[in-house]
Amino acid sequence: MRHDMKTISAAGSGTFKLGGDLPVHRLGFGAMRLTGDGVWGPPNDRRECIAVLRRAIELGINLIDTAESYGPHVSEQIIAEALHPYPKGLVIGTKGGLDRPGPGQWVPNGRPERLREEIDGSLKRLRLERIDLWQLHRIDPNVAEEDQFEAIQQFQREGKIRHAGLSEVNIEQIERARRFFPVVSVQNKYNMQERQWDDVVDYCEREQIGFIPWFPLAVGKLDPGDALAWLLDRSTVMLPIPGTSKVQHLEENVAGALQRQMTERRQPRA
Repeated sequence: MRHDMKTISAAGSGTFKLGGDLPVHRLGFGAMRLTGDGVWGPPNDRRECIAVLRRAIELGINLIDTAESYGPHVSEQIIAEALHPYPKGLVIGTKGGLDRPGPGQWVPNGRPERLREEIDGSLKRLRLERIDLWQLHRIDPNVAEEDQFEAIQQFQREGKIRHAGLSEVNIEQIERARRFFPVVSVQNKYNMQERQWDDVVDYCEREQIGFIPWFPLAVGKLDPGDALAWLLDRSTVMLPIPGTSKVQHLEENVAGALQRQMTERRQPRA
């Protein structure tokens, strides 16, 4: 299905201020798929991946989500190659806290020295002096929570990161983290079919914490337009980040979501 892309902009999804001071359009882009199979190694078509990122900017997307572990390192490197020097207002969120022994393998590692190593590496690969949004990919159950949160607090004090967030956490974990630093985003698995984090979404809305649903399309099982429009309508703090390595899919995701959202707004509520 083709759309008139000249009139489409992610600005139509609305704006949310991360941390109260970092405005982003609510429809973002997830950069996990800019890698090889199993989120491992380089992508099959690096040139197309670069084109996807540049097209995302043209479509008004100004929130890109990545991670040290995507590749590992590959996604961050491609983002810098495609977009540096970065356009004004672009927010790149990255994550640390997962080691990658091999394709499809993810092992939590929240040791403070490892988190510092990851942040320093992300800064170099992304060619940034400070990361606008850094998120703990997982709370490591084998490391004291306080040690992980204190490390993030310290990274903020040192100016390495501007804002911090968490991923795959419940309300109690968010509240414990907030004793150490302001939690500005929560990234949990959430979509139309998988709604186990409804209570966290509601909590984030009350507290004005950005909620970034990963796998918003349930790995392609859901219609992009329906799924993304539903998420945008679900909460004013919802920041969907559908990802793809194809320009055509990117355009279809953005256009489908915004056109469906506009249609739903025009319909009277029951």
